Amino acid sequence: ESHEWEEDYGYQVELYVYDLSKGLARSMSPALLGKQIEGIWHTGVVAYGREYFFTSGGIESCRPSGTILGEPDRVEELGESQVPYQLFLEYIFGLGEATYKPGAYDLFKHNCNNFSDEVSQFLCGHGIPKHILQLPDEVLNTPLGQMLSPMLASMQVTSTDPLSSSSSHHYPPR
Repeated sequence: ESHEWEEDYGYQVELYVYDLSKGLARSMSPALLGKQIEGIWHTGVVAYGREYFFTSGGIESCRPSGTILGEPDRVEELGESQVPYQLFLEYIFGLGEATYKPGAYDLFKHNCNNFSDEVSQFLCGHGIPKHILQLPDEVLNTPLGQMLSPMLASMQVTSTDPLSSSSSHHYPPR
């Protein structure tokens, strides 16, 4: 069986990982927390040529790295999915009307990383790396976290491309 065929059809699934603190968590955590925190992670799942992510506005999608955060700090390979695109879309719409609807966002318990974890489970049969999921509790229960959480809670990750949902196969020059 040929794996190239699957890749041509966009079944490769990746996790785009962004540090919302832009390096601040890494540089300030030893002094403030007495331990090193690598970053304050926002994640999006890239599949079928789009990046899917969850914010207080609900589930959004855009071209890969097409949010205001720019390029991801790193990309993790989640694996390959056999899920047909149409089925995936139905799944995403279902989530968007239930668990991950606008207003359901919670920085601690129900954030972009929980969304990425569920989508990864659905597409690849396993979640995202545990250290990314556990980070909010670790960080936000500290003095630094208390200081940062209002800022993080108000941060709106949005797409930079106003036509993002309709221009799915159109990648404008940067």
